[in-house]
Amino acid sequence: MRRAIVEPAPFADATYDRIVQLRLIGAGLPRTGTSSMKSAIEQLTGGRCYHMFETGADGHVDLWRRALDGEFSALEQVLDGFAASVDWPASAFWRELALACPDAPVVLSTRQTPEEWWASADRTVWSAMRERRDGDRDEWTDMSLRLMDRFTPDWSDQGPSIARYREHCDEVRSVIAPERLIECTPESGWAPLCEALGVDVPADDYPRLNTTDSFRQHLGWD
Repeated sequence: MRRAIVEPAPFADATYDRIVQLRLIGAGLPRTGTSSMKSAIEQLTGGRCYHMFETGADGHVDLWRRALDGEFSALEQVLDGFAASVDWPASAFWRELALACPDAPVVLSTRQTPEEWWASADRTVWSAMRERRDGDRDEWTDMSLRLMDRFTPDWSDQGPSIARYREHCDEVRSVIAPERLIECTPESGWAPLCEALGVDVPADDYPRLNTTDSFRQHLGWD
């Protein structure tokens, strides 16, 4: 597997031979099947896969805030012990992780169309963050809103969000070598991940978790 050329990371304190060696790096945005992918990767690798769900662990919000401030050692600390990463906050650092773990496949999870992605994001994560933005703030909310603004300051609007979604996917495709990049949608099932990890396809069904309906029902919206 040829090592992809990746743009230099912004971290002044980066020492890439010290970072935990992830087996797989997710570069997909939220609402691209990352919850299902997390479960699938953990089944395939037997290791832990970092997802936004993990940010509730003690000290993790502060570590991600430090990473957003440009402290590379915080990124190392928060991913220590994980075999893979998907979803924000980790996928917001896909460039740095791709450079730090040059032998790890990079998985770009997408939806069938940008409009389909927006429909899911707008009815789930984006709606939740609008409520949090306009309500009482806690440290998790501040960290998450920084990720949203890092994506695009106009994340709440359909046009800019869809434009940035397209740009993000194009950036990943332009930076990561084709033979290192794996693309998939929630409908792809096991095959792309199994190819990336070099393992057999399991006999059981691919996970289907955190759908738009289940997300909204969990928050009592429907």
